[in-house]
Amino acid sequence: MSSRQTKTGTYTVSHDGQRLDLLQPRILPPLATGGQQHRVVSGERLDLIAWRYYRDPLLAHLIADANGCAHPDDLLEAGRLLFIPPDPR
Repeated sequence: MSSRQTKTGTYTVSHDGQRLDLLQPRILPPLATGGQQHRVVSGERLDLIAWRYYRDPLLAHLIADANGCAHPDDLLEAGRLLFIPPDPR
């Protein structure tokens, strides 16, 4: 399975005597021009929305990034309007 964090670097900090390995913050690309909107319906999943617009469920991270979301489930509230960026391919 791929992750949008796959190529993210790490750094180490100490807190209360414990060593913590953390992910570097990701730099999000600028929002694309164009694209379209999608209104979420109850029970939808982000991978299925990506399939609908891109024919590739692995591109769901594009939708999450374009909507300023760290966790995809945060986007799936019924009635929410999502920005769907243009297909990058």
